Amino acid sequence: MRAIPRWTAVFQATLLSIFGVVVGSGPAAATAAPGTVLSSAAATLPPELASLGTGKRIEYVSTNLSGGAVTVTGLVITPKKKTHRTVVWGHGTTGIADQCAPSDHPAVFWPEARAAVAELLKRGWTVAAPDYPGLGTPAPHPYLVGGTTARSMIDSVKAARSLDSSLSTQYAIDGHSQGGQGALFAGQLAPSYDGPLVLRGVSAIAPVSNVDLLAPAIPGTPGQGYLVMALYGLNAVEPGFDPLSVLAQPAKQRVPVLQSGCLYEVLEKYMSLTPHQLLNGGALPPAVVSKLAYYDNPAQSAPSAPMLIVQGTDDEAVPYDITAGALLDQLDDYSQPVTFVPLEGQNHDGAVVASTTLVADWLAGRFS
Repeated sequence: MRAIPRWTAVFQATLLSIFGVVVGSGPAAATAAPGTVLSSAAATLPPELASLGTGKRIEYVSTNLSGGAVTVTGLVITPKKKTHRTVVWGHGTTGIADQCAPSDHPAVFWPEARAAVAELLKRGWTVAAPDYPGLGTPAPHPYLVGGTTARSMIDSVKAARSLDSSLSTQYAIDGHSQGGQGALFAGQLAPSYDGPLVLRGVSAIAPVSNVDLLAPAIPGTPGQGYLVMALYGLNAVEPGFDPLSVLAQPAKQRVPVLQSGCLYEVLEKYMSLTPHQLLNGGALPPAVVSKLAYYDNPAQSAPSAPMLIVQGTDDEAVPYDITAGALLDQLDDYSQPVTFVPLEGQNHDGAVVASTTLVADWLAGRFS
């Protein structure tokens, strides 16, 4: 593959400095280093954030589980009164279709995410907010495959630093639900992947974990759409696995919603099915449960930074007992300190809003 001529690189750098725009190149992504910015343009931020900072929507290079280059989209938001720190925001589940990428579709930049990001910006921290692989790009989204989410998070910091060289190598990660799971994976991956960066701490709010306990309990509940998306996330990294071989006929008939809608449309479409209408035999095959656990469970290797785990006691999506019991027991096997904060009466999204100040204070302590 031919290298990009030097004049092209200079031209792109000039465009970036003058107009905030880079001309992206698909073939270039295959040979570019992770974190390389392929395109950058001014972003329209939600009103809650527009008064606090300015945003750029970027395309940048990350990697898949086998090390191959992938293009990821996301936001880099610079606070109006900035320090030199960067915090990654890992959003919760939005869906698996391209229109579910928060950087380009404000409707899925959920209110709780806006509240969390606003608090980070108020602290003067640049926020890197990846969409995750396959959201907003042609490739399928490996939903809940934590290793891919983690890579896109770490590489978003590299991308932010390529846009602003004054940013420190120190960074932290704050994530919710799918993003909380990705944050924990990033804490495991960082020492071997983030290069000169220094991860100071990981905050995970209602993180997905112990999918081998969670997934078999989903059939027959309002959360069945999550399970269907997880099966297609597995297919994204193991194309030989066909979700249609597991789904029952009524569930198969609803599969188009995965591309026509986002989270709430998917949940509504699947919530009324019985277990036998969802899955052949009414239950997940053990082999599929094992595959989901292999790709989706954090805490399978040692974390590299202190962790804050926040969990609402009334969470309807990630059961309190899975976080407070199984996940904490697993994290206790390692040497990194874990701070656990239960939030009485809070549900899945409410835990984010209720903990914005708590999380930001904890992250500030890691930076100091």
